Amino acid sequence: MLPDLPEVDFIVGNPPFIGGKDIRKQLGGDYAEALWKANPRVPKSADFVMQWWDRAAHSLIAKGSPLRRFGFVTTNSITQEFSRRVIEGYLEGGQASLVMAIPDHPWTKASKQAAAVRIAMTVAECGVTAGAFVEVVREAGLDSDSPTIVTTETTGSIHASLSVGANAASSKALLASAGLSSPGVKLHGAGFIISPQEAEHLGLGKREGLDSHIRPYLNGRDMLQRPRGAMVIDLFGLDEKEARQRFPEVYQHLMETVKVGRDEQVQRSSTSDAKAYALTWWLHGKPRSELRPALDGLGRYIATAETAKHRLFQFVDGSVLPDNMIVAIASADALHLGVLSSRIHVTWALERGGTLEDRPRYNKTNCLDPFPFPDAGPDHVETIRAIAEELDATRKLALEEVSGLTMTELYNLRDKLRFGAAMSPADQDRARAARAGIVNRLHEQLDEAVAAAYGWPADLPPSEIVTRLVGLNAERAAEEQAGTVRWLRPDYQIPRFAARKA
Repeated sequence: MLPDLPEVDFIVGNPPFIGGKDIRKQLGGDYAEALWKANPRVPKSADFVMQWWDRAAHSLIAKGSPLRRFGFVTTNSITQEFSRRVIEGYLEGGQASLVMAIPDHPWTKASKQAAAVRIAMTVAECGVTAGAFVEVVREAGLDSDSPTIVTTETTGSIHASLSVGANAASSKALLASAGLSSPGVKLHGAGFIISPQEAEHLGLGKREGLDSHIRPYLNGRDMLQRPRGAMVIDLFGLDEKEARQRFPEVYQHLMETVKVGRDEQVQRSSTSDAKAYALTWWLHGKPRSELRPALDGLGRYIATAETAKHRLFQFVDGSVLPDNMIVAIASADALHLGVLSSRIHVTWALERGGTLEDRPRYNKTNCLDPFPFPDAGPDHVETIRAIAEELDATRKLALEEVSGLTMTELYNLRDKLRFGAAMSPADQDRARAARAGIVNRLHEQLDEAVAAAYGWPADLPPSEIVTRLVGLNAERAAEEQAGTVRWLRPDYQIPRFAARKA
């Protein structure tokens, strides 16, 4: 049982942040189980702060309660799915309203880590009422005692996603991007990952055809830090007999490393998945058969790490097999890279994908499938392509030339430049070597070019960007229902998906 709260008019607090997945680890199993049993209204995967939010909201709507309002400072992960459900439960049906919300604000503290912490602020009261929605439009000097935070305020109905205007959650998947994106493969067996030396030992370069079954491998850390140079065994398309007869060394290696583990998993847990993985032990657990034809024949494709501090997209060589924590987008067109890299799409992705502390999460179903690309004219297309190609090449060249540089460090340096953070002489030298200023300028030009392709101003606040994209999504969905689809890759998509048009 939860103890009764004292009768008060207002509740204000800054609860401790513990992510939903970390509650058991940080507070202990007994505490976690007791917490979830005492308050089953909050999903187990919701952040710990939502226990405070729910408790205050439950008291707010209770009959005869003297509580008039409550407000909390939380991390901005409050907008993620399981935490958002708690808020939705009170907003739906008009039990309560958010009368003030700031979805993403820096934690202003004189610390080198200040810019890395992002918070949200919410205030709620009973009934249905409009609220003040505040967005940060410019910030600078976050690591000083006198930071500059410029905000804009909108009045309207505030959603559980901490947005106003059109509800982005109402957007629909568009056929225009059907079949072009997916997480990468999920191995279910560390034995699939090998070094180049192990690949040679297993016959790479000696066994005919093996070069298409041992491939370079990329995970999120490889994209954002320094690539490991790892390779992966990929026997997709081969049955067990073919694998054994064509590549006996590889077959033996997987028997000793992967098969043993999958057989043990069946003994521990006889789920249908475990049994299926054990039956096809020489193949990846999730080989992403739906993605492979889309990538087939492409010299390069677009990729982004599912969870990352900076939402960035880049071209990856077509020979590389992506990991499950990478979202692959089967397009070699720099137009698509440019639009996805723009502020317009990143704003949408933050709204639809949520964040974990300072690390946005990119869910292709929510972030890409419903996203309406601009209907760009030839001049806009060529401009965006040129900037996107230069951006991709500039970053890759910097990583090649600057010792120890990572993509995350490059974008940390870029943030310091664009937010006006104080930089030591060493940081300034590092930023010049990394071309952080050039990368920042290319992003600025890309944002302007993509906004122009939509026919929108380049300085729209985030809430207006989302509102316009929701409206455009509805227009495109209606077009598709009527039979007009703006395919992103018509040569690939029309033969495969045109029959699905309404």
